[in-house]
Amino acid sequence: MSELESEAMEAEFGDVAGWTEEAVRALGAGHAIPAGCRGSGSEGALRWLADRLALRPGSRVLDAGAGVGGPAGWLAADRGVRPVCAEPMHTAARAAARLFGLPSVTAVAQRLPFRDAAFDAEWCLGVLCTTADKPGALAELRRVLADGGRLGLLVFVAVGPLPPPLPEGNEFPGERELAELVTAAGFRLGETATADLGDSPPEWSGRADAVDAEVARRHGEDPRWREAQEQSRRVGRLLADGALRPWLGVAEAR
Repeated sequence: MSELESEAMEAEFGDVAGWTEEAVRALGAGHAIPAGCRGSGSEGALRWLADRLALRPGSRVLDAGAGVGGPAGWLAADRGVRPVCAEPMHTAARAAARLFGLPSVTAVAQRLPFRDAAFDAEWCLGVLCTTADKPGALAELRRVLADGGRLGLLVFVAVGPLPPPLPEGNEFPGERELAELVTAAGFRLGETATADLGDSPPEWSGRADAVDAEVARRHGEDPRWREAQEQSRRVGRLLADGALRPWLGVAEAR
C-alpha cells in the first residue's frame, strides 16, 4: 500500500487488517500466510518474483506496502531472509510484526524511513495501483535500493478503458505507462509475465477462505467490512473480464 486515496481503501487495508489478525489468532498460525497474501498475489506469483530477485543468505530485503505481512512471511520462510515491512496503515504494520515477527514500520512508499541503498532487493505488490503518485513511490524505492539490486513488482494494469463501477481510489496504469515510469525512476526493466492468481495450492486457498469466513462471522454486519468486500468484488470483476491484468515484473537499479 501507499498513499491511501479513499475511505473504502482505508477500510480495506486498515480495519480489515486488524480483523484478519484477530481471525488468524483464532484459527491458528498456519492460516497467517495464506490470509496475509490475499490481494497480494498467489503462491506461484510470489515464487516467480522471489526466483528473480537474486536473493542470498543475509540479503537485506524490503517489502514496501506489506499489508499484514503475508508475502514477507512467505519470503522469510521459503528463502531464509528476514524482510523489513513498510506499510502506511499502522494496524496492518502491527499485525505483520505480531503474526510473523518481522521488523515493521508505519510508512508510505513515497517517504520511506531508510538510508540510501539500504536494501539489496525489494518487492512492492499491488501497491502502485493504489496511488496517484507512482513516480514518487518508484523514486523512493530506487533511493533505498543498492545499485544493481532488484525490485519485484505486482501491478494490476489496465488493458483498455475500464467499465464501471470501479473500485474507489485505485488508479490502474497501462502496461506501457508502467514501463515508462519504472525506467524514468532509474530502473532497467527485465523479465515480465502475467500472474496466474488462481495457482495457489488448495490448502492455501482453503485457509484464506476460512479466515475470510471468520472475519465475516465476527464483523459481517459492519459497514466497513461490506465496503471492503465491495472493493474486492469490483477488482475481481475487472480481472475476470480481462479489463485488468495481473502484471509481474523485475527491474534492476541502474
